[in-house]
Amino acid sequence: MTETHTTTASTPSQPAPYAGLRVVEFTHMVMGPTCGMVLADLGAEVIKIEPIGHGRHGDATRQLIGSGAGFFPMFNRNKKSLALDLETVEGKEAVLRLIATADVVSENFKSGTMRKLGLDYASLKALNPRLIYVSHKGFLPGPYEHRTALDEVVQMMGGLAYMTGRPGDPLRAGTSVNDIMGGVFGALGVMASLAQREKTGLGQEVQSALFENNVFLMAQHMMQFAVTGQAAAPMPARISAWGIYDVFKVKDEAQIFLAVVSDTAWGVFCEAFGFADLKADARLHTNNDRVRNRDWMMPLLRERLAAWSAHDLAAVFEQHGLPFAPITRPHELLNDPHLQASGGLSPITLPDGRSAPAVLLPFTLDGQRPGIRLSPPRLGEHNAALLAELGYSAAEIEALSHPVGGTTPA
Repeated sequence: MTETHTTTASTPSQPAPYAGLRVVEFTHMVMGPTCGMVLADLGAEVIKIEPIGHGRHGDATRQLIGSGAGFFPMFNRNKKSLALDLETVEGKEAVLRLIATADVVSENFKSGTMRKLGLDYASLKALNPRLIYVSHKGFLPGPYEHRTALDEVVQMMGGLAYMTGRPGDPLRAGTSVNDIMGGVFGALGVMASLAQREKTGLGQEVQSALFENNVFLMAQHMMQFAVTGQAAAPMPARISAWGIYDVFKVKDEAQIFLAVVSDTAWGVFCEAFGFADLKADARLHTNNDRVRNRDWMMPLLRERLAAWSAHDLAAVFEQHGLPFAPITRPHELLNDPHLQASGGLSPITLPDGRSAPAVLLPFTLDGQRPGIRLSPPRLGEHNAALLAELGYSAAEIEALSHPVGGTTPA
């Protein structure tokens, strides 16, 4: 076994909220690992069980390329890796010993997988009544629960792709929004269960699901129909609530998003750019007036602003406190001055030894962002320490870590 590789983070002013909490996770891809990452970032000891033996090489996410290349390093920091063959009696016994010491078990495998292994909630509750068990699924119990779900599947069936794309051209959102939020809601369920356990002394089962998460995101549009009787139009075709809330093409083919969302802001905008004629135009006095007259107002504004550079427009909007945004590609955020200055990025060491910046949780506690204690683990990196803690001898640890036909952990 190799020594744990850590990442230096700022020293918190008080103990992490979930320091001392032990979480055992059986997860892969994004949704389940996100739940564990949130709890780990908040101080929990999260132990990732990775399958070896029978041709398995740990979490398959480790080998993904293309758009999946960031999955493992992003969602598995602050965790320990315990690599075991759960299809052996010895591997199963080791993980049951570990669960007996745990507060939380998290999983996101297909229905029936954990039951087949004897690691479902009903089985583990008998072993550890205080255990909180969180399952991350495609659907909560109901007519759809037998279906196999992916983020894109529920975006299509849950209205998000319809709302994101142009009419007749449904388009998935540009990130794993339901996987990530579904994992966050799973963590929220764990937090609620921990509070409940303080009252009852007992654990409980938590379920979080992709489809229901997506429906929650669509709830404002569902409620719009319930209130008005009018179906929501896709975002590119919607009747905007604001007179100016658009992407503008400007000098050198650059683009910038500009917004003017109140009557006071409209006056500031007109004065900043010398548009006295528009400020005086009775057809544009209120925001609703400007919404009604967008068909001629927007082409006029686009023509007047086209000669400006995006940089100069941003400067004017920032000077006058008006909302604006450059059109930024994800990789450009690695050099964002605000993220760098505010501590939103923290270095980690990748399993192959390279360094990379990681994005921290998007909130502060006592003025600090929850930091990174451990870089994403190498496969089986913590086998020796964890198994020794459970009472295994050096020879037993060797046998558990190197099953016949298995993979040798790093």
